[in-house]
Amino acid sequence: MKDLVEKMAMALVDKPEDVVVNEIEGERTTVYELKVASTDLGKVIGKQGKTARAMRTILSASGTKIGKRCVLEILE
Repeated sequence: MKDLVEKMAMALVDKPEDVVVNEIEGERTTVYELKVASTDLGKVIGKQGKTARAMRTILSASGTKIGKRCVLEILE
């Protein structure tokens, strides 16, 4: 799942080397913290948050398949 978030973010940004994903594992929920360069933050969030919402939907659907709740946090 961490790789999925990383690949999605790298495809969107201008500086893929600055993409960092941290995985915080819980009992039933896993939180993925995504950090990108400040210049690429708008590209990851998208207009009115549509890109971020789409990434969260994909992550949630993938998590459902393995029986875990997955949450994406985009850090500034």
